[in-house]
Amino acid sequence: MGIFDRLSTLLKSNINDLINRAENPEKVLNQLITDMRGQLAKAKQEVASAIADEKKLHAQVEKEKHQAEEWERKAVLAVEQHRDDLAKQALVRREEHVQHAQALHETWIRQKAETEQLKASLRNLNEKIEEAKRKKNLLIARQKRAEAQDRIHRTMSSLSDKSAFENFERMAARIEETERRALAAAEINEELSGDDLSRQFEVLEFGGNSDQQLLELKRKMGMLPAGGSDTPRQLTDGDDDNVQDADLVEDDEGGEAAPS
Repeated sequence: MGIFDRLSTLLKSNINDLINRAENPEKVLNQLITDMRGQLAKAKQEVASAIADEKKLHAQVEKEKHQAEEWERKAVLAVEQHRDDLAKQALVRREEHVQHAQALHETWIRQKAETEQLKASLRNLNEKIEEAKRKKNLLIARQKRAEAQDRIHRTMSSLSDKSAFENFERMAARIEETERRALAAAEINEELSGDDLSRQFEVLEFGGNSDQQLLELKRKMGMLPAGGSDTPRQLTDGDDDNVQDADLVEDDEGGEAAPS
């Protein structure tokens, strides 16, 4: 019965704890099933030996009974031949075989009961192994689902972690600051090394271009005559006579000139 005690301990072991401790639960479960099958094979051998011993005992019981019957037959023969002395000896031998048969029969009864228990235990063991095989597949599926859930949890945790994004924003701000410093340094270098007079004329030219563009826009809008003078003409000293002559011509055309 020792083999069944060992198997019972193996089957009662907490497989879930083994899964939690093992690096590869599927491998552990498969190995457990393999061990169970190996123990089942050994149990079958022991049960087979017990059955063989039980049958051997039964055969010995039957043999002793047959021997007792044979000596009884011989005793009858001796009595028929008026050989009471031989008949008594035959009866003694018969009694010996009867006693042996009774002793062996009692042993055989006990052995038979134990053998039946072994057979029942073997059937129960086989059923437990089949149940363990079915449970193994379920446990492996649960383990794989737990691993998948753990991976999803770790992925979600990494996505919710703001440290990487904060570091990215700090790096972007640092790069922008570096760009601003570089532009400021270039502007300073230009101020120190450039031609200030040329820059002033560039400013004037830019301003003149803007005035010209404004006047052109006003012409398009009809606010200034097309082709007309855009600015009042400045009169010089030499132009005064021309102005007076123009006035005289206008007076002659309108009538006689007034006396001077």
